Amino acid sequence: MKRIAMIAAVSILMLPLPGKAAAREENIAKGKQLSFSPMKGNCLACHMIQEGEMTGNLGPPLIQMKQRYPKRGVLRAQIWDASANNPQSMMPPFGKHGIMTNEEVDQVVDYLYTL
Repeated sequence: MKRIAMIAAVSILMLPLPGKAAAREENIAKGKQLSFSPMKGNCLACHMIQEGEMTGNLGPPLIQMKQRYPKRGVLRAQIWDASANNPQSMMPPFGKHGIMTNEEVDQVVDYLYTL
């Protein structure tokens, strides 16, 4: 009987918290909005993004982002300041220059990880 109770308790603890899932979905939606916004991310100016209209082709298409950037921090650093990795990068340093806040950069990363 104790064993069944213990298994039930552990199973309940392993369930995802609804608050966290809702917050993640909200971050993804905000990240998409920032990515498509000409006043913030403006990713569409240079990148092809699924569901985007009149996308650019200067940068690589934003597809398979988890596979291309298995380490989330590397993708975040690229968005924060692409020139740190490549001084000749034409990508604006969104975080370094204050175009986006830390939270906004994280939201964009959350969104890009869905592509």
